[in-house]
Amino acid sequence: MELEEGFENLSDKARYDFQLVIRAREGEQAAYAELMERYRDSIYFMLLKMVNNKDDADDLTIEAFGKAFNRLDLYTPNFAFSTWLFKIASNNCIDFIRKKKKNTLSIDSAFAGEDGDEMYIDLRSDALTPEEEAIKQQKEKLMRDVVQKLKPRYRQLIEMRYFQQLAYEEIAEQLDLPLGTVKAQLFRARDLLYQVLKNSKDRF
Repeated sequence: MELEEGFENLSDKARYDFQLVIRAREGEQAAYAELMERYRDSIYFMLLKMVNNKDDADDLTIEAFGKAFNRLDLYTPNFAFSTWLFKIASNNCIDFIRKKKKNTLSIDSAFAGEDGDEMYIDLRSDALTPEEEAIKQQKEKLMRDVVQKLKPRYRQLIEMRYFQQLAYEEIAEQLDLPLGTVKAQLFRARDLLYQVLKNSKDRF
């Protein structure tokens, strides 16, 4: 196979990564798994420093690999795969932080209205209206119906993580699996779930 321009400028480590990328592009699952294994911990700890929340860092780590793997055709060896991956992870995390801040308001802080008067946030009740509750239940039923279409092991992971809201460590303990295996399989389960949802006639 003809190597892409820029390959000769890479370090030995980056060259090995690029060979894994080529194999992954060809559909080799082991190559995806090895790339994830090589960088999962370093990506996780970088994101943990950014968000200071283990569950968020776990989810963002999986999202980063998901986005990178879906864009592998865009990677060129002008720079190391690790550099490219860390950039995707950090940018995704920055977007997450921005959205979180945008949706967070302090109930104690006043802000100026259009006429210059100080105004305070009037919190609405968290209780859903009957209509909102009905819509929520309908969405949950649709989601559970879609999850049922997954293979049993993936279905179990999705149910434990998102319906039972268990931490990754709790899932690993209950299923007697290594933590890394749980995270890798959940990444695959989420990708399969997305594909099913994308092709489903039901829309949320």
